[in-house]
Amino acid sequence: MGAAIGQRLMSLGHELAVWNRTAEKTRPLAAAGAKVAATPFQLASSSEAVITILTDAAAIDVVYHGTDGLLSGNVSAKLFIEMSTVRPETEQLLAATVKGKSAVMIECPVGGSVGPAKDGKLFGFVGGEAADVARARPLLEQLCRRVEHVGPIGAGARMKLAINLPLLVFWQAFGEALLLCRSLGLDAARLVDIFADTSGGPNVLKSRGPALTAALREKDVGPITVDIDAMRKDLRTMIEEARSLGADLPVTSSALQCYDEASRAGLGKGDITTIPVRWMKRGYG
Repeated sequence: MGAAIGQRLMSLGHELAVWNRTAEKTRPLAAAGAKVAATPFQLASSSEAVITILTDAAAIDVVYHGTDGLLSGNVSAKLFIEMSTVRPETEQLLAATVKGKSAVMIECPVGGSVGPAKDGKLFGFVGGEAADVARARPLLEQLCRRVEHVGPIGAGARMKLAINLPLLVFWQAFGEALLLCRSLGLDAARLVDIFADTSGGPNVLKSRGPALTAALREKDVGPITVDIDAMRKDLRTMIEEARSLGADLPVTSSALQCYDEASRAGLGKGDITTIPVRWMKRGYG
């Protein structure tokens, strides 16, 4: 996602500097003309705005607070846009630290995958103070088809967890639905088309229909944009956040068990379409 967002920004004429914990991931952008920073702080010191999209809270801690981290020197007046999918408290603590460095931070976790990121068609869920959001909005509108300011810091994180929840549960539920109709012997593309045209078929069946059809046919699904282990992290984060609110998520917890089972079977780095296809085949040998 970070690389795709970088490609979008460069296509619009922005000067881009990049840094990644895994250095080789910067190479495609470097080949396209981006500068590669030696450290996070070097990136921050040379940039007017810094966008981060990281795996989890631990990664945020290292990149922002580590030796030569983004906040390790003078970042006064810099704008930080944090796009990771994490718990609200992670963003709130980070924003307080950024403010203490006389800089500005908003959060904007996004809905969408690599394709929409390249095309500037993400859905941004923004948390932050109104003036700070206004400062970031011109940049956000170049990345997102829709930008929703949903409240203070932490609100964006909570909204992103909420919108991901039914999608991740859907992939497991869809596998169970496919199991029921597998014996009909219908063509994979026809099956996907039927489900996509029903009231229970979400938009993802349209955008991911070709990949899902390929997976059902046991063909290559193409570049993996969302893998199972990343979504397991999101499911765990949703459950943790609900518990902090004194609530349980029984359906989400059951879905996580199924994702965990798939990961233990060695499928964790596989495309998310592996989840429904794997479940469809249960009991069929």
